[in-house]
Amino acid sequence: MHVLSTNNLSKNYGAVQALNQVNIEVPPGSVYGILGPNGSGKTTLLGIVMNVLEASSGSYLWNGQSGSEAQRKRIGTLLETPNFYPYLSAERNLEIAASIKGYSTEDIPRVLKIVNLFERRQSAFSTYSLGMKQRLAIASALLGDPQVLVLDEPTNGLDPAGIAEIRSLIRQLHASGKTIIMASHILDEVEKVCTHVTIIQKGNVKASGTVNDVLHTDGPAPERIIEIVAEDLQLLREVITGLQQVTEVTGTPSMLQLIGTAELTPQLVNRYCFEKGITLSYLALKKKSLETRFLEITGSRSDQ
Repeated sequence: MHVLSTNNLSKNYGAVQALNQVNIEVPPGSVYGILGPNGSGKTTLLGIVMNVLEASSGSYLWNGQSGSEAQRKRIGTLLETPNFYPYLSAERNLEIAASIKGYSTEDIPRVLKIVNLFERRQSAFSTYSLGMKQRLAIASALLGDPQVLVLDEPTNGLDPAGIAEIRSLIRQLHASGKTIIMASHILDEVEKVCTHVTIIQKGNVKASGTVNDVLHTDGPAPERIIEIVAEDLQLLREVITGLQQVTEVTGTPSMLQLIGTAELTPQLVNRYCFEKGITLSYLALKKKSLETRFLEITGSRSDQ
């Protein structure tokens, strides 16, 4: 049974269609990314399934059942940054959040330890970095130990250190068995932390599946790109052109780039060169860039 499934979910704002018959299925134990440019409908989708917004048409199910207040209470959400009091400590802010949500304050030390803020629990919220503030927001979402988390742009506005902290935390929560649904406009973020992804553009689903299937599939006969280096680059160029699977050799004064058929693997190149008496000092299979793959799927740079 899917944790979340939507059936032709649509949302109109007058003449503007924010979502157009969106269908997604979130497997249990996954980190499910909703990926798309700003304005693509990601936040609208999360708002509907969390009952913050009302759909124009279509439906959704949580664990095979229609959404209810009791179900939503068992889902940890971060749809916008909570209004923490800047002059209060992290611990006191969570006590207020727990009271509002109807949870015991006994859970607060546990969630602070998960987000690595326990040692700073008595510090005022105003003294926290942006990354720490976001981790405290996730701690608030973890009150009551929900098995499902819904996060909207969890790394938005953070510096590289803050982004790394949140990514590490998401991986940790996933490893503990939680299902995480997160919206993001950052391709690299989805590739690094998600197991599944749905790409949305202008309210339409463009692709859906595992991250590997959606972002790294180049088609039935993909072109391979392999970079190689050896001590004698000229000899390497002469030898490698004899490999049947190589269709083109390009490169720089310090490196060769091989373009070939799907059968051109790093293992094949390494073995062929070794048999010809050449030891490679560098060999790497290049992936098609995520941005290139995204543009192939969506056919456009922006929704703006």
